[in-house]
Amino acid sequence: MAIINKTFSSTEEVSKHLTEGEATFYHTSKTSTVVPYEILERALGAIDKDVVVGDLSVIRPEMSLDAHKNLVVRGAVTWKDAKEFCLSNGREIGTSPTEELAGVLAGLATSCTGERAFGFGTLRNQVVSCKFLDHEGKEYDLFRDKKLVELPFLNDSKELFDEYGTTYKNYSLYKNAPFPRMESETDLMIGTEGQLGVITEATLETTPAADVIYLFLMLPKWEEDDRLHLEVFEAVQNLRNKVYAVELIDENSLQVLPIEERPAVGKDLIFLEINSAYFEELYENFLSKLDMPEEDIFEIASQKCRELRMKIPRLTFEQNSRMGVTKKGTDVQVSRENFKDLLAYYRKFSELGIPYNLFGHFGDAHLHFNFMPKSEEESICQKKLEGLYEAVRTWNGSPFAEHGIGIIKQKFIHSYLEEIHFKMFKLLKSKLDPKNVLFPQGFMTMGERS
Repeated sequence: MAIINKTFSSTEEVSKHLTEGEATFYHTSKTSTVVPYEILERALGAIDKDVVVGDLSVIRPEMSLDAHKNLVVRGAVTWKDAKEFCLSNGREIGTSPTEELAGVLAGLATSCTGERAFGFGTLRNQVVSCKFLDHEGKEYDLFRDKKLVELPFLNDSKELFDEYGTTYKNYSLYKNAPFPRMESETDLMIGTEGQLGVITEATLETTPAADVIYLFLMLPKWEEDDRLHLEVFEAVQNLRNKVYAVELIDENSLQVLPIEERPAVGKDLIFLEINSAYFEELYENFLSKLDMPEEDIFEIASQKCRELRMKIPRLTFEQNSRMGVTKKGTDVQVSRENFKDLLAYYRKFSELGIPYNLFGHFGDAHLHFNFMPKSEEESICQKKLEGLYEAVRTWNGSPFAEHGIGIIKQKFIHSYLEEIHFKMFKLLKSKLDPKNVLFPQGFMTMGERS
């Protein structure tokens, strides 16, 4: 098998390529954490045909607001582009991935969530409609307010959809389940990672732009004392219409910054994005009641906060690359009731003597623990992660709530999937990609490879 790199400069070129029937893996920005681009040929090497790696990053980006003030995007629009365009029109979007240079349409494919899911809910529920190219290069429309099973080529599979939907209910409160939701038409493209079509356009809900305040809370290191962390976690659960994001950056994460740039030294940080209209109410009923000194609560400028959020993962990646270290991280979300258990499990990880950090979407019980092992320590980390995913399964948690499954997480997802899921995947691939030319090594073909 060989990798053939191709760049597409227009949707029309993608459509023409699809008619040629070549197995293709599409990407926009190569920011995915679940696709090992540096060893992609080896990762895709289990199939016996050449694979095209299709670059969509130069397709002309287009944005507009429709009559309902929804954002319409087409082409290689990044989340940064989308945010700036909306704000310039007095609107804002409810999805905010940490990596702002990732593509919006690629984000639909992985059902990304980001920070603001705490206040605005999942991206999946914000997509009003989308367009996609099928395996023959034809473009189709999908709508959120139409049931997927009522599409003409699926309406004889109602029993299968009902059974599949029953298993999804166990994960309905999570950002993403271990398998895609299949209720609305738009669900065909959201979280299916390009295995059923290439997304060409999406319409996303927006809201009027609001003034926000970014507050940082300095807390003891979570490994030593997480009581205040848990107090904050419980307190914010009923504040989702007033607080848009509740994020953790632990002391280990901050250490990649020059010391003069660290908002805190020897402490963890939790930051909150608060609608300023509710600040006084939140201060009186929430912040002032926390068991912490008032000076450990401080405001930070929005631009500085955004820079900090992007800088830490980028500097971590650069530092690991220089040292020849491969990050092994988690994307786990658990229920409110099991959040304390998750922190306790991560505390055991912290005692192994392997460098690590912990950050992420604290208010949603969705944290990223990242080992930074030397090559001789990777097998230890791998074994520990396997144990974590088994524990998460017993808690009825979601193993990959934000970044998708891709290639490197497939070995962990298998135990979460049942026969009904593989039946659904087989049906959808047979209807939408019968020759398996769309991301041929994606998770939907796992049942065929077992």
